Amino acid sequence: MEVRSLYVEPPKEAEERDWPALQFLDVFRIFTSGPTETVALRGLSLEVGSGKLVAVRGPSGCGKSTLLHLAAGLDQPSAGEVRFFGRALGRMSEQELASYRARNVAVVFQRGNLWPSLTAQENLETTLRLSESNDPSRAAREALEQFGLGHRRTQRAATLSGGEQQRIAIASAAARGAPLVLADEPTGELDSTNEKLVIDALHRLRDDHGTTVVIVTHSVTLAEQADAVIEMRDGMAA
Repeated sequence: MEVRSLYVEPPKEAEERDWPALQFLDVFRIFTSGPTETVALRGLSLEVGSGKLVAVRGPSGCGKSTLLHLAAGLDQPSAGEVRFFGRALGRMSEQELASYRARNVAVVFQRGNLWPSLTAQENLETTLRLSESNDPSRAAREALEQFGLGHRRTQRAATLSGGEQQRIAIASAAARGAPLVLADEPTGELDSTNEKLVIDALHRLRDDHGTTVVIVTHSVTLAEQADAVIEMRDGMAA
């Protein structure tokens, strides 16, 4: 299979969208500490289609977090290849990887996604300035309104509920136009009401923005509402 240029803007042409958003091709990731080797991924092969919401499940230690780190370009495989719309991350320079992360990837963690002393509006504006948005103030306002958080615009992040903070992080990804969102247990600390609101926000991200969303989760509810579920065990897709 032909591998196209290492980095371009997110694909817009129809033929480019024929590529899966993510491919893991026989990926191994081995961590070494002195004489001890830990195999986190053991020949993992999978594809995530463009514009799909995919849940990744499995027991602790099966390689889920390692999968996210590799997809984000924060780590490199020990063997095998990770591709984003056909472009091999392992062939990118450090500068190209930094551009890939800044322009193409948004990460939503279980907690700590926002600067607590900044307002919701300021959080989004700061993120948008870092990604070189043309009009961060307007983009931030529009994103907060779209995700039902306009009334929280001037409220400091530290005073928001956990569900509101997660939805603001998702709104930030939408405002940036990141084509890939990687979420690590985004509903793990939420009650059922806030979990539903966050799941709805993730669906809106997929449906309204065409974003590819990969979520590591233990939530049965979230997995049931995903387009596909990847079950992992012992560093492989089960």
